[in-house]
Amino acid sequence: MIVGVPKEIKNNESRVGMTPAGVFELIKAGHEVCVQATAGEGSGFFDADYEDVGARILGSIEQVYARAEMIVKVKEPIATEYPLIREGQVVFTYFHFASSEPLTKAMIQQRGVCIAYETVEDAEGTLPLLTPMSEVAGRMAIQQGAKYLEKPVKGRGVLLGGVPGVAPGKVLVLGAGVVGIQSAKMAAGLGAQVTLMDVNMKRLRYANDVMPPHVVTEFSNEYNIRKHIRTHDLIIGGVLLKGAKAPNLITRDMLKDMRPGTVIVDVAVDQGGCVETTRPTTHADPIYIIDDVVHYCVANMPGAVPYTSTVALTNVTLPYVLRLAGLGWEKACQRDAGLKKGLNIANGKVVYGEIAEAFGWQQALA
Repeated sequence: MIVGVPKEIKNNESRVGMTPAGVFELIKAGHEVCVQATAGEGSGFFDADYEDVGARILGSIEQVYARAEMIVKVKEPIATEYPLIREGQVVFTYFHFASSEPLTKAMIQQRGVCIAYETVEDAEGTLPLLTPMSEVAGRMAIQQGAKYLEKPVKGRGVLLGGVPGVAPGKVLVLGAGVVGIQSAKMAAGLGAQVTLMDVNMKRLRYANDVMPPHVVTEFSNEYNIRKHIRTHDLIIGGVLLKGAKAPNLITRDMLKDMRPGTVIVDVAVDQGGCVETTRPTTHADPIYIIDDVVHYCVANMPGAVPYTSTVALTNVTLPYVLRLAGLGWEKACQRDAGLKKGLNIANGKVVYGEIAEAFGWQQALA
């Protein structure tokens, strides 16, 4: 199979779909790999690194899409890429369809085969291709939150770890999944007081066992959330529903209960956000303020640490890429039920129910 690795063109997205090590494995297995010139530079991988392992370097994104039978990338295609996708061409990437009706309609129209990293499952029902980026984003959420709590960027002026004689800052983490656990771990490491909330008691029991004493777990409901937002300095939104739009746990009217300079980092922005006032931002313009509450809602947070993110992503995607390239998408999905869960759109139809539900579509699913 001919596999294409285009350069990411989303704002400040420096990751690349595959490392030279991953390309080497594909070529060793008998496949051809076309990499767009300079695609890996933002992650510290240069054209010569790809050429050394046998990749073919192409000068433009149009050439990569035109030649490849399967596109392997990091972020969802943006509008300028829509026309490049051909009928039957496999696109393997993060899509997060439930948060974008225009993207979903475009992929239906192009009749591509859209396999989404974020809905591929393993035997335990977890999301192996989402996990490493969730780990990165969860840790980064605390770094960014700590920065935007500083007064020059309109935060409360709170140092999360405090100092002797001054109480540490308070962090509220919504969701005890991968993002939430990593956020709580980082916040605790800085010395902050952390409240970790979820509706899944198994996750809360796990967190209670592994976290230090200054991380307190609490069942998530509206009453408890309203109580805590009054006193916490940094709020992390880490809620995920597989393939579906995130629920709004914090509504617009709740902002008035927060103290001026409170910071919200909504990691769930890729799935529409778990805060009603969330809208996607970029690394170039990462925050906005509503009712004196700072919102950080960058939709590709791991793109700020592209070397770490690219290596971590290739580590988990490569086995699936090899399977898809070796068997073709239909056979690969027939043989691997977890990979089949990643199939979101094929032959012009939505085949993942939660996407249709997110938009209230009633048409039959394949």
